[in-house]
Amino acid sequence: MTTSSTQALIQSLLQHKKSINQASETAKNEALAKMATSLQAAQAEILAANQIDMENAHGHIAPVMLDRLKLTPERIAEMAQGILALQALPDPVGHILASHQAENGMYIQKVAVPFGLLGMIYESRPNVTSDVAALAVKSGNAVILRGGKEAYNSAAAIVKALKAGLAQSEISPQVIELVSDTSRASSLELMTAKGQIDLLIPRGGASLIKAVVENATVPVIETGTGICHVYVDQAADLDQALKIVANAKTSRPSVCNSAEVCLVHEKIAATFLPRLNELFKGQVQMRADQQALPYLPDAIAAGSQDFDTEFLDYIMAIKVVPDTQAAIDHINQHSTGHSEAIVTKDDRQAQLFTQAVDSAAVYVNASTRFTDGGQFGLGCELGISTQKMHARGPMGLAEMTTYKYIIQGDGQIRA
Repeated sequence: MTTSSTQALIQSLLQHKKSINQASETAKNEALAKMATSLQAAQAEILAANQIDMENAHGHIAPVMLDRLKLTPERIAEMAQGILALQALPDPVGHILASHQAENGMYIQKVAVPFGLLGMIYESRPNVTSDVAALAVKSGNAVILRGGKEAYNSAAAIVKALKAGLAQSEISPQVIELVSDTSRASSLELMTAKGQIDLLIPRGGASLIKAVVENATVPVIETGTGICHVYVDQAADLDQALKIVANAKTSRPSVCNSAEVCLVHEKIAATFLPRLNELFKGQVQMRADQQALPYLPDAIAAGSQDFDTEFLDYIMAIKVVPDTQAAIDHINQHSTGHSEAIVTKDDRQAQLFTQAVDSAAVYVNASTRFTDGGQFGLGCELGISTQKMHARGPMGLAEMTTYKYIIQGDGQIRA
């Protein structure tokens, strides 16, 4: 596919976006039901396409990344359930965000509306394809998807199924399109489609996000890489802390909400770290600073970049700190602003941590792995925003709308 074909897709989406921008809540919910049914009906085709992607990627990407790419009947069922879950959520379009009556009698409302046409550039996670398409439909947006080459066959099969579902609804199938050109040229064309694409969202590794932020002339929401931290305070329940650190690191290390760094208060280091060593031994490579190293016989010395790296693997950097403020200072210096956790029974330390840590999601006595639209009750998500403008944290339906002011008058004119 050439870049001119990408432009043809954009033009088609602009032509058909009215079908979704102006759709009723009933029409959108019925479309979601058809999409979910069609997705499950196409399971065999989707799994066959995914097998091609898995075979092509084998030996070229890390095993944990292969897990992100892999689809199973269970994962397809979860994707379909994520689509259906959006039906139960309130339609964000038309929601009155604020209202007041001016002194001159005009009634002024601030009302949520769709962006219009969204662009999504993402890497090798096939479920993102269905999540974004479903969120776009529910929020009244058309969407152009540009996935990574590793997952292209899977994404194409998923989009084909979703469009087949839309064809049975009032909404045009041409409000969802997938770019088949996975070269840099197609990404650049989306990044520079100013006046056509209303909002562009990158979702993937640091290099992808950096490229989009630096090159885009269209508005961008920066989704974040996840250098996430767990701080174990001196007042922590150590059994609870071990469970939280283990879950945050090992339950699914290839995702952005997995923890990459463990910070430990110096007063419990001699007790907690040997237990962590036994827990991680043979499973997680520990890279420890000089204070932590004596308590971790299976660890190696941390390098200069280990506290600034999103490993996305069974690797964790470990550091001993003198107090909560030092943990906060380290996090605010090295974090990507995604998710951080403190484990403590001291309410004062918890309050200090939650107030001072400058990240999108801050946990007390819970794993960072919960930073997810579904876990937050938002349905499937568009991504995790680490910026502070418009959207922050898991981006659900509300974050896929902007707003406009609607003013009702009765002949008022300005003097």
